[in-house]
Amino acid sequence: MAAPSPAPATVDVDLGGRTVAVPAGGLYDRYRMATDLDEVARDPRVSSVDFFRGLPKSRVESPIGPTLTPNFYYRISTARVTMLAPARTLRSRLPAELAPLEVAPGVGLVSLMLFRYDVCDIDFYTEAGLGIAVRPARHGRLGLVDLVAGLKNDHLHTYVLSLPVSSEIAQVRGHDGYGFPKWVTGLDVGIDDRRTTARVANDDGGTDVALAAATPRQRTRRSGEHVATLTSYTTIAGDWHATQSQVNVLATGSRSLPRGIDLRLGAGRVSDDLRSLSPTRAVRLDVMTEGQLALHLPVPTSMKEIR
Repeated sequence: MAAPSPAPATVDVDLGGRTVAVPAGGLYDRYRMATDLDEVARDPRVSSVDFFRGLPKSRVESPIGPTLTPNFYYRISTARVTMLAPARTLRSRLPAELAPLEVAPGVGLVSLMLFRYDVCDIDFYTEAGLGIAVRPARHGRLGLVDLVAGLKNDHLHTYVLSLPVSSEIAQVRGHDGYGFPKWVTGLDVGIDDRRTTARVANDDGGTDVALAAATPRQRTRRSGEHVATLTSYTTIAGDWHATQSQVNVLATGSRSLPRGIDLRLGAGRVSDDLRSLSPTRAVRLDVMTEGQLALHLPVPTSMKEIR
């Protein structure tokens, strides 16, 4: 019998008074978010770093201590299954300051999202998210207009219910620094041009949620040709904040009214949240086999005019 592989070496770092273990010799250990772009460009998994050269970082104070923003993700892949759900069930899970984005009277959208971050400032990790599409802050009751604009420009607004991750540094930064409902669990995400799969484990090691689907045909794009934006709303210390993600899309594909999606709900927080929304059917599958991401720290925002 072969001897078990030794555990990867780690070093302890401080994040706002919390001690977190990160990979020894990894990007965070060596650069503390001030990553050398020329070093990243030599990584064979990264096709280019041109997108990031035009995004200067700023040093700011945050709940996790002094840090640089935005957080750069140099090679990522993602998948998103968008489903219809009754607006009343969505509204029951939203804070009073937010309202669901309705695609038809009484019908809203919920998305199960999967992320694989192969090369980034805080090292490799995977993530899953469950979010409700919401009306943009201060836009009043313009649901259909907002939806058309959002889908056309890939600029969507969401409120996240669940966001499990596979690494401790991602959990601490995401929860303490961004206000997201993050926890650490076993989480496998595999995305290539043929197949998209994921499994999120629950606290007992069983399945919380699992997904398998054929990857839609991919279209490649030049760096900077298509930059999508996602705005997520969270509360930090009782105040509303907006977090913006800029995605440099390099290879992506979509399928409307997709068939053959194997979505399995088990026992766990993500499955419980999804069941509570009573989704009816999947209307879109989006898979990006290659992309890049700049994740900005959240900024305060007023939500008083939404209703």
